[in-house]
Amino acid sequence: MPKLDAFLLEVAETLNSSLQLEETLERVAQLVRQAIDYKIFAILLLDERTEELRFRFAIGYPQIVIDTFRIKLGVGVTGQAALRREPVLVNDVEDAPFYVEGPPGVRSELAVPLMIQGRLIGVINIEAPEPGYFTQEHVRLLTLVASRVAVAIENARLYTRVANQARLLTLLNEIARGLTSILNLDELLQRVGDELQRLTDYQMFSVLLLNQQNILVHRFSLRFGEKVQIKQDIPLGEGLVGFAALHNQPVVVADVLNDGRYIQTNQETRSELVVPLAYSGKVIGVLDIEHTQLGYFTEEHVRTIVTLAAQVAIAIENARLYQTVREQERRMEQDLTLARELQRQVLPACCPVLRCAEVFARFVPARQIGGDLYDFLPQSAERMGIAVGDVSGKGAPAAIYAALTSGFLRSHVGQRLSAAHMMSALNTSLTDRPVPGAYVSVLYAVWDEATGRMQIANSGLPQPILYRGSAAANDIPECQAMQRIEVGGLPAGMFPEATYEQITLSPEPGDLIVFFTDGILDASNLAGEMFGRTRMEQVITENQGASAEGLVGAIFAAVAAHADDVEQFDDQTVVALKILGA
Repeated sequence: MPKLDAFLLEVAETLNSSLQLEETLERVAQLVRQAIDYKIFAILLLDERTEELRFRFAIGYPQIVIDTFRIKLGVGVTGQAALRREPVLVNDVEDAPFYVEGPPGVRSELAVPLMIQGRLIGVINIEAPEPGYFTQEHVRLLTLVASRVAVAIENARLYTRVANQARLLTLLNEIARGLTSILNLDELLQRVGDELQRLTDYQMFSVLLLNQQNILVHRFSLRFGEKVQIKQDIPLGEGLVGFAALHNQPVVVADVLNDGRYIQTNQETRSELVVPLAYSGKVIGVLDIEHTQLGYFTEEHVRTIVTLAAQVAIAIENARLYQTVREQERRMEQDLTLARELQRQVLPACCPVLRCAEVFARFVPARQIGGDLYDFLPQSAERMGIAVGDVSGKGAPAAIYAALTSGFLRSHVGQRLSAAHMMSALNTSLTDRPVPGAYVSVLYAVWDEATGRMQIANSGLPQPILYRGSAAANDIPECQAMQRIEVGGLPAGMFPEATYEQITLSPEPGDLIVFFTDGILDASNLAGEMFGRTRMEQVITENQGASAEGLVGAIFAAVAAHADDVEQFDDQTVVALKILGA
């Protein structure tokens, strides 16, 4: 036997030189052989979950024993050493009542527990064919070796665990990236089943999703690698899957036949792991994994699948949201077609025929439907209300708000309100029913054929243009013939206490009054130049002799030519009124 101090120093140096568990155990066996010429050697480690000793390294044992044999605490010499937490020396196994027969020809056996901080982690066991082979000196030596080996094993285990966790996290991250990129739910669940095989060798797998009736519905199932259809729905709270979903906690069962919650769907199943799928704290389903082996699923399986389940839940919600959006888009296309027709019906079918003026309007939306509006609202045989509006935003929401605005205007027209009072009434109606972020700029005019006067109130539209055709005919300078109607106010629907000013015009035959939304002025070309008011006034001047319809057509033609090859950004509306003789 080598000198103890030198031997223990060599043991320490050898054990400290590696963190690989297999390499560490093999070196331990070699070192022990230098001190004790054994024939049979084994290091068994404790499975804390089952409280069984399992072979981790062995010399002299049949491979089938190493792979399958499990030793309960207290059973055999090894089990006794583990139970007592102290060395057990048997000089002749034929005289030991607790001896369990192992390899043939064994007569003496020495087992020493591996302890660290008072905790059992395993046993070193050596055997010999001669009775009385092992001495107390061997016991003392192996006990000293065991104390150092226990630390080395624990360090190697920790290193292995950390390395495995790092590999596992890398794998989980890789799987998560792959899952979140799949937006088809059926394809996603198939991928989940495939990826799960990389984490645990399951034999049966299902994804059950919770419906609005709190029923878990089998959405995807695999049995021994084959996709199957299972129509057995399970109410929340029933069975292992229902329990996991109800309590939002994983359930692991070593033997399903001994669990009263188990609902049999597969006769082969012996162990089962159920992990809830939760999104934003709400359970949306479960992952159900089954195996034919008793006690197959470990705490490591639970931790791993719980981590994966969080990513699966997100991927499922993304896929369902995408599917919902696709369905909504299809319905929206249908709705937009109907909305275009409804907006066409809401807008006046044609312009009114007046005795002392002619009027024409055109609306061109930037999208399929838009948020501009115009309307003609007769107050009496002699008085006509004219409304032009521009709703905040675009598309369907703006179109709906525009229809709401038109409805309120029509509801007040019977009161024969002045232009300013109509604006106040509209603002009150909209602010009484506020829509977050929605408002409307409206110009409202009242044309009185009996008096030849026009009232105008404005809540944010561009200032309209009055072209004095009568002044131009009398050689008054052009700058005086072209006038802005300077009237303004706050958009309707924003401030309940808003008030509105009103001006009154007395136009003469040949005069033009043009109302328009900012989509006309803001139309831009490729250079970023807006159409602007100057171009607008120039078109009116050049077409001052045209009819109201001709003038509106000329304005839209000029805007289109200016913004050639640039997509229309905003809705465009123009209403023109040309004063005729009495």
